[in-house]
Amino acid sequence: MAVEIQWIGRTCFRIRAREGTVVTDPCPPDSGYKLSKLSANCVTVSNRDMPGYSYTQGVDDDPRVFDAPGEYEVGGILIEAVAMPGVEGARNVGFVIEVEGVRIGHLGLPSPVGFKAPESFGEVDILLMPAGGGGSLTPTQAADIMTSIDPPVVIPMNYGTDKERLPLEPLTAFLREAGTKVEPQPSYRTTKSGLPSELTAIVLDARG
Repeated sequence: MAVEIQWIGRTCFRIRAREGTVVTDPCPPDSGYKLSKLSANCVTVSNRDMPGYSYTQGVDDDPRVFDAPGEYEVGGILIEAVAMPGVEGARNVGFVIEVEGVRIGHLGLPSPVGFKAPESFGEVDILLMPAGGGGSLTPTQAADIMTSIDPPVVIPMNYGTDKERLPLEPLTAFLREAGTKVEPQPSYRTTKSGLPSELTAIVLDARG
């Protein structure tokens, strides 16, 4: 069965597969995005002390919430959480989520100062990566990290849109630095065998 990824807004995604559904970093209504009755088996929270990225009460079905380093399993969904320096000295937790054999890395909002991707991110199939600054990775840094990790698929997140209420840089800045042009799509669906053989940037429309 394919894995489906939808971008809600900011660093929030819904990842759906046969094993269940994961929501990452749910964002509150005052972000400019709406969760629109999201439900999930589990929720990952990269920055639990940042209200704009940890609106867990907006997710239905009483999901398990993970916001600390460790290794977890929920109904066949495998989650590895790794601490790394976050913006303004806060702790940020990056997650590698494995469903249907596809490894999805979510960087959260790491500090751009001396950033080094955790070792487990070197083997991800899909990288969800901030690309709009705001104290985390700038478009230039994001483009450099994208090529250094070199996964089959990169999906940018946390950049300026017509809904976003934070002063983040627009997606065009990242795409210019990455040297690519991409048309947004509603969601991304893939299987392990269907992943591209070379680094490919995918842009998703914000669902929220």
